Amino acid sequence: MGILYGMVARGQVVLAEFSATQTNAIASVVARLILEKMKEVKNNSISSFSHHPYIFHVKGTDGLTVLCMADDASGRIIPSAFLEDIHKKFVKTFGRAVHSASAYAMNDEFSRVLCQQIDHFSRNPNVDRLNRLKGEMNQVQSVLIDNIEKALERGDRLALLVEKAITMQQPMQGNNSTVALKRKARSYKNAMWWRDWRH
Repeated sequence: MGILYGMVARGQVVLAEFSATQTNAIASVVARLILEKMKEVKNNSISSFSHHPYIFHVKGTDGLTVLCMADDASGRIIPSAFLEDIHKKFVKTFGRAVHSASAYAMNDEFSRVLCQQIDHFSRNPNVDRLNRLKGEMNQVQSVLIDNIEKALERGDRLALLVEKAITMQQPMQGNNSTVALKRKARSYKNAMWWRDWRH
């Protein structure tokens, strides 16, 4: 089934919404409850709320809240991509007018876009494949960054060991502990030589 409902709001003011099924009344009521509960959505954060058998995904960006209702099988990647896409299209279409528009001012024009994008993200198998590839690329990038950091740490430790080795090989002038260590080593060497000579 995929994504079933989409909404764009500014605070508590719903600017546009569309439902792909007869669950419009339920989706709309639950969406408004979520808007009330969240009051202010953090910028670029995505939250998910379960209302069996559906999951509501919410994204806040630039004072706008984009929300969608999807079935549980959609996962999180497709709804997240849908929210991002709708936000970009909404801001591109209406610009600064979104900050002062009244309730449902953009609904006539934008509900068609919501309908098209709901259909696109729900039925197009390439969307899931592309998002999966993006996710895999992000994971590979994360692993590479971790490996580079570990290599740099190893390099730092190696440099520290080299520095210590050089310090130990330098003449030990004025270093009492090093001089004492040398004396003990020399006396141990002599003691071992005498022991071997006696036998």
